[in-house]
Amino acid sequence: MFFSISSLAASAQWWKFKKPVPPHPAPLESAAISYPTKFMTDAVTPQPRINAYTYAPGDFTLEAAENDIMKTAQHNMRFRIYDVASYNFSQLAQLYVKQSRLSEAKWYFLQSTFLARQQNNNKLTMSNLVKLADVKSEIGDFALARQDMTEARDIASSHGWLIDLIEIEKKITLMQQTRFATLHGDMRYAEVADDN
Repeated sequence: MFFSISSLAASAQWWKFKKPVPPHPAPLESAAISYPTKFMTDAVTPQPRINAYTYAPGDFTLEAAENDIMKTAQHNMRFRIYDVASYNFSQLAQLYVKQSRLSEAKWYFLQSTFLARQQNNNKLTMSNLVKLADVKSEIGDFALARQDMTEARDIASSHGWLIDLIEIEKKITLMQQTRFATLHGDMRYAEVADDN
């Protein structure tokens, strides 16, 4: 009985409820004040006191990015999320290339390529092979770099990726030119040494 009375009392209170009317805003006092015009000659746009400046990636930002990517890669490997981990390894390798830590970059590109092949991710495999070849040619392993570029070219041609195929062909010719340029430089040094 108490329940029915309390519910009746609660439902009967709706008619007493009045919505509060918001008060009208007070008129602005400053609108009535008129300023003399001789003090305000031209409208001057304010200049910011602090200039916006973007910093180049320094040691701290690269180290923070490395730690972040490494944690993510460890998490993905621990829980066997290999398709994402292969991208994490590729990002980590690219970060090491920026820092000129080429042996570490080479290792992480190899790991990323291995995982991408397991997942049948041919686009990432091809991309990693091209980047790995760049790292190997930077180190001086031209024969291994040539093998990686050839494999990347085969993947691109088998899937019909013409734009990638053209880019790989350009990189192969550039790699051959730089290889011959470094070899030719050594041969000049040997000729100078023989003349003395």
